[in-house]
Amino acid sequence: MTLSKITPLEAKRLVDDGGVLVDIRGRDEHARERIPGARNLPLGSAVKVETSAPVVFHCRSGGRTSANAATLAQAANSEAYILDGGLDAWKRAGLPVVVDRTQPIDIIRQVQIAAGSLVLLGVLLGFFARPEFYLLSALIGAGLLFAGLSGWCAPAASWAALSARGPTPSFKGAGGLSPASSPPWSSPSASTSSPRDFRPFWVTPSLSRAGSRPFPFFRPHCLGCC
Repeated sequence: MTLSKITPLEAKRLVDDGGVLVDIRGRDEHARERIPGARNLPLGSAVKVETSAPVVFHCRSGGRTSANAATLAQAANSEAYILDGGLDAWKRAGLPVVVDRTQPIDIIRQVQIAAGSLVLLGVLLGFFARPEFYLLSALIGAGLLFAGLSGWCAPAASWAALSARGPTPSFKGAGGLSPASSPPWSSPSASTSSPRDFRPFWVTPSLSRAGSRPFPFFRPHCLGCC
């Protein structure tokens, strides 16, 4: 089963009439920039959108929704669509978005920044110090080429593996997120729509308190290695 694509204006009319807008991007991407009222259902989560209202799925540019249309169609038990062009098209149409620059940038962008920095460092050290440092840039370039061809990025996968797994979300009617299961560290009073705790084992709670982050655009546990 495939899903039909609709324009941002058509999606806006559906949502205004009671439709459900579902953002399939990661929670970090959703926290930093999102469409007002959109529910976050990260791609790969074992969830269903249980509502009789029309459902509109979106990602950043439309690539992820189009590539996973069959999976998304099974996740909805009602009329469902894909937002053509995703969040980028929504913004180009002049429709409102919520931007929170205090949130950390997503993992993929962190990897891109780190990889670019290492390539530049290798070139500079190779030119000014020893030619052997060019090998660093070559290795990073080979890794990025492999990631692009295979669709698997080792640094991002390792980063995600070290991250704590949050509750599995599901949608009940037009309401918000409700966890299908809760991790042992969550409290009953915790908000079910809160982002996952991405702190790995080597970060103590005292290092992740509000206001203690030395790098505001990175997660509290980011050591700048990826």
